[in-house]
Amino acid sequence: MEGIPHPKTVEEVFNDFKGRRAGLIKALTSDVEKFYQLCDPEKENLCLYGLPNETWEVNLPVEEVPPELPEPALGINFARNGMQEKDWLSLVAVHSDSWLLSVSFYFGARFGFGKNERKRLFQMINDFPTVFEIVTGAAKQAKEQLPAQNNSNKSKYSGRMQPREAQPKGVKMSAPKDEDGSGEEDEEEEEDEQGATLCGACGDNYASDEFWICCDICERWFHGKCVKITPAKAEHIKQYKCPSCSSKRARV
Repeated sequence: MEGIPHPKTVEEVFNDFKGRRAGLIKALTSDVEKFYQLCDPEKENLCLYGLPNETWEVNLPVEEVPPELPEPALGINFARNGMQEKDWLSLVAVHSDSWLLSVSFYFGARFGFGKNERKRLFQMINDFPTVFEIVTGAAKQAKEQLPAQNNSNKSKYSGRMQPREAQPKGVKMSAPKDEDGSGEEDEEEEEDEQGATLCGACGDNYASDEFWICCDICERWFHGKCVKITPAKAEHIKQYKCPSCSSKRARV
């Protein structure tokens, strides 16, 4: 259907999975307003497809039987107006996770992956939070519930800081110092915590050389590039609302 070569190795299948997953996450987070509008209940059965190039599309299912690849959940648009938006998005996310796994292991079966290859593929996939966990915020909550050491004197943002040269207002600018004034131990601890932070749009990890911004409504962090916010633009934002929170407010 997509007119691209199929992946044939574990690494190629995993890269295919990551691309499709990133596209689905964009549809259900940063591009949620566009996705919501495309899923008109008055239209025919629609499916949400994640594509290997990290994009997504809402389209009719393929006509051939059996299809070239496993098909996503059919008719996601019919339930859009019959339930709360967050519940509908969560339901689509659950089915999207199921579809991602089915596509990856379809490739594994088609190209004869053995037991060890299938196990390695699943372990690589399982290192990433699911689309459902990203959409519902469960991935962030799981990280915040991990036992923290020496955090009693830190602000709520201090474990999720973005690069210091591009921090939004209200974010702690430096780590607490030790008695000798060095602060090195706390800085190392914060770097470890930052490394576990996930972008609310693409689901990828924190990187020290990337600009991040935190939504003041849902308190999720985003790569600036994922939500089209630059450090210069962030300097003039008093209260940042991510695309998902902005679209929800607009429809209330």
